[in-house]
Amino acid sequence: MIIYSCHGGAKQVTGSCHLITCNDRKVLIDCGMFQGSDEVERGNAEPFGFDPAGIDVVLLTHAHLDHCGRIPLLVRQGFRGRIIATAATRELARIVMLDSAGIQEEDARRAQRKNRRAEPVKLPLYSMDDALHALDFFAADVSYDETIPIVDGIRARFLDAGHILGSASILLDIDDGTQQRSMLFSGDLGNPGRPILRDPTPAPAADYVVMESTYGDRPHRSVPDSVDEMYQAIRDTVTRRGNVVIPSFALERTQEILYYLHRGLRTGAIPQHVRIFLDSPMAISATEIFRRHPECFDVNFQQELQHGDPFAMPGLHFTRETAESMAINNVDGGAIILAGSGMCNGGRIRHHLKHNLWRERSSVVFVGYAAEGTLARRIVDGAASVRIFNEDIPVRAQVWTINGFSAHADQPSLLAWLGEQPRRKVFLVHGEYDRGMHALQEVLEQRGFHCQLPGPHEPIKID
Repeated sequence: MIIYSCHGGAKQVTGSCHLITCNDRKVLIDCGMFQGSDEVERGNAEPFGFDPAGIDVVLLTHAHLDHCGRIPLLVRQGFRGRIIATAATRELARIVMLDSAGIQEEDARRAQRKNRRAEPVKLPLYSMDDALHALDFFAADVSYDETIPIVDGIRARFLDAGHILGSASILLDIDDGTQQRSMLFSGDLGNPGRPILRDPTPAPAADYVVMESTYGDRPHRSVPDSVDEMYQAIRDTVTRRGNVVIPSFALERTQEILYYLHRGLRTGAIPQHVRIFLDSPMAISATEIFRRHPECFDVNFQQELQHGDPFAMPGLHFTRETAESMAINNVDGGAIILAGSGMCNGGRIRHHLKHNLWRERSSVVFVGYAAEGTLARRIVDGAASVRIFNEDIPVRAQVWTINGFSAHADQPSLLAWLGEQPRRKVFLVHGEYDRGMHALQEVLEQRGFHCQLPGPHEPIKID
């Protein structure tokens, strides 16, 4: 018997976690953190819905926090199996999990300092030691298009998902002794036509497909138009003698924005005298990892690398230390500040928003997805003021939302990836329930596909 169950990303965007049970062997695809409102994030401390000690193997599609962020907790609660991923994913997951542990420890210390008598004492979900311990379970790296045995009755093939460096869709061939079935997990699919990574590998033949639906309800703006709009935002803001604050995800989005800033300086699309601050230790480390994995790059980008480093440019400052980050707040204008997190729910970006949101001269440029309940979403939705570090900050800066930079496939790209070949069923996950999921379900069913939206922890027999 083959059983599939979804323990994260079920009727919501974040927390990707999928379980396949076959012949008493258990394979987990992803183990991510829930991100968004306080209510959503409380789900991180709730039971997984399965026994971590009973999991044989974790297959990791990519290194975003909402796909790998609960792996240290899985280990803390008894997992002792193997974790399999591409080499780039393993390297990126290391910095993501360690960063997450560090933030949790600091948040716990801050909460305890503010209310020493609070009961119960706030504890981090997991510690730095837990994150380091989790790294011990990463097995040999897997390459794209390589088929490998996972457990008895299950083989896996990793396919390029084009989402972030090292990201993969995963095709499982499953044999329970009485039937053979194939099951494809899309992971997060990239937006085709971006400059650094290859386009996603189209979905191969598979009986069942577990498919993300983040932007299942709409198309993206074109990349060239989005780049031009970003350049316009920068020119307008610099002319007003303000700062441009760009909340950016450390993996992929930051490197892509650096690439376009480099091009804008080279072509004169943005002022030559602008100063650029990459204020994210994780993004700086991720950029260094990018340089080590040319096997993931698009062929045109590989050719560009032969003529110089597209991530380097005059006026670019990497700020790892806290003191360097704080000094940026003394810059009165003419700066581009990239900092994480992209959803503004943590990290150094909140400090830069606190110092720039109230300034009419400045701009905040959103270049990625903002989940419901996040600070980024409140700003995007037009809040007159927002609360940052227990202080109400008026929103007077100009707010730009440019969705063409998204690392997620839009509805037309999702449909093109899936193709027309028949499937027994398509499971839709990782999307806003009343937007992306339902919209994509409607379109797919019009095309003759049988769709299902799994509920949290719902066991589904694969026949």
